[in-house]
Amino acid sequence: MVLMEKNVEFELVLELPWARRQEFLALNPAGTVPVMVIEDGPTLSGSYAIREYLEETNSDNPLLGETAPARAEIRRLIDWFDVKFNEEVTSLLITEKIMKRFLKLGVPEASNIRCASINLKQHLKYIEYLAERRNWLGGDDLSHADITAASHLSCIDYLGDVPWENFPGAKDWYARIKSRPSFRPLLKDLIAGLPPVPHYKNLDF
Repeated sequence: MVLMEKNVEFELVLELPWARRQEFLALNPAGTVPVMVIEDGPTLSGSYAIREYLEETNSDNPLLGETAPARAEIRRLIDWFDVKFNEEVTSLLITEKIMKRFLKLGVPEASNIRCASINLKQHLKYIEYLAERRNWLGGDDLSHADITAASHLSCIDYLGDVPWENFPGAKDWYARIKSRPSFRPLLKDLIAGLPPVPHYKNLDF
């Protein structure tokens, strides 16, 4: 989504991190995604490094704010969703509902799913709080804060676990993100053997 917002041409390559391919580990010894390979340039690992590199090398459509306070707030929210939201919601649900199934790690732990559901509602309240006071989550303009939050919510929404009907403010914000041309390719992603809920691809959900 960031690459499209900044008008950077790219090609996506599917990588299964748990496969631990030697060729991939040579690009990123940590064995994690995302990894960006730049022709005649560096190989970058991790969303933080890739995001910062793109902001520093591409002036199209800045997504990190124009002042130091604005950038600090956007980075705070990126950290909120990539760390706090991930630990309390995304990681729990993805592990229990997807990874355990495909890696044959046993049955989902119901208590973890319930915990993630409770946590998600608190995060949706916070998204509504921000959306009521700002044009976008991080300020007046679309930023990495919105993209980071929407990326996590897209994973959860694929499974049908977001109670949008109870959080209209968060739903309106997400609908704005979902309707952007840069977000639509994400809606085409499919997990083999696990189709998304019917409303996942619907822009007017």
